[in-house]
Amino acid sequence: MRRYMRVLVLCMVLAFFSALYVCSHLSSLGTFESVAVVGDLAFSRSASLQSDVGKIARQWPETRGPGDLQDYRHGAGDTGSSSAPPPPPQRGRGREEPMHLAVVACGDRQEETLTMLKSAMLLSARPASFHIFAEEQLHQGFRDQLDSWPSMYRSKFNYTIYPITFPGENQEEWKKLFKPCASQRLFLPILLKEVDSLIYVDTDILFLRPLEDVWALLSRFNSTQLAAMSPEHEEPRIAWYNRFARHPFYGTTGVNSGVMLMNLTRIRAAHFKNDMTSVGLRWGELLVPLYHKYKQNITWGDQDLINIVFHYNPENLYVFPCHWNFRPDHCIYGSNCDAAKQAGVFILHGNRGVFHDSRQPAFRAIYDAIKKFPFEQDLVSALLAPLEVELNRTTHTYCGQVHHLLTQNYGPTLIDIQRSRDQDR
Repeated sequence: MRRYMRVLVLCMVLAFFSALYVCSHLSSLGTFESVAVVGDLAFSRSASLQSDVGKIARQWPETRGPGDLQDYRHGAGDTGSSSAPPPPPQRGRGREEPMHLAVVACGDRQEETLTMLKSAMLLSARPASFHIFAEEQLHQGFRDQLDSWPSMYRSKFNYTIYPITFPGENQEEWKKLFKPCASQRLFLPILLKEVDSLIYVDTDILFLRPLEDVWALLSRFNSTQLAAMSPEHEEPRIAWYNRFARHPFYGTTGVNSGVMLMNLTRIRAAHFKNDMTSVGLRWGELLVPLYHKYKQNITWGDQDLINIVFHYNPENLYVFPCHWNFRPDHCIYGSNCDAAKQAGVFILHGNRGVFHDSRQPAFRAIYDAIKKFPFEQDLVSALLAPLEVELNRTTHTYCGQVHHLLTQNYGPTLIDIQRSRDQDR
């Protein structure tokens, strides 16, 4: 009898631990609802993760996943910055998803905008979608010019032209804030409701790296970041915000919004901390009261408002290095952009009109070379070679003395593209 009792107790103990194992295993699986397949890759989708439409398309930009992937969030991302360009995107089997690029053009900025778009298409292989916000009198000119581009370039992009639109009763104030119409960018999350993420640039921008390299920065966002910009200055002793600003700003020297990556899905969903209410406000609720509170204290218009927002929400911003937004400030008093010294300039920003006057001839040389380049000509002999000649004439200026940084990436990229074209003929 005692032997049977021992056997019974042993069986009960084994049954108890077996039940614990099964419960533990089920618990570890219980948070996942399904498995999503993207190309050749499979991912578990957690029910607890917040919606972030298009994250798969940003992380693997050439893959378009099924609609139920909107709840998937990939990892924690990289909270730091890197001088090197992001690795090339993984390739999937799906149709290439276009990269979204937004710009706002008013007044005499049409030619400058077209030159910026041209600089992007000269280097980029992947399809792009342009969102052009412009005054009514500029619309037909944009259509005529873009539709006249040769098919080898025209086939790589589509475009939509939008009217300038501001909310409520303050339309004229918004339109005149800092530069004509520039504050339109503040309302992109509200106006472009079907777009998940985009690159916003000022009109005075030139791409010296393929657009897909900039687009890949979106995949570096961690789970809280929803926008990306570069610092306004590298050297605090000559920086503007920390010496003169009469309003809060991001970090030590503020950020420059001339090149701004935006995860519109996250921006629309976020509640932003502020100094006006004890609760967070959505983007559309925040802009007008923020403007009314600080309009007497801001100098740089919408960029100042953006700095105020991220002063109170620093966890929402990814800061990329200065060579993604290289301006005269980085070389006018001597070279102070370490990232450009290490890896060259990726994006050139000709702010303060330096593309159109003689103050910074190195900047103007690149702008003129791209603007005048005939699409059908050889990229090396008709663009790069004459550009190098002009840059060598600018060494009497501080920026001209580091002009090799401007072509360090641009030159090899043009050579590679032209070589590939020659081989395909």
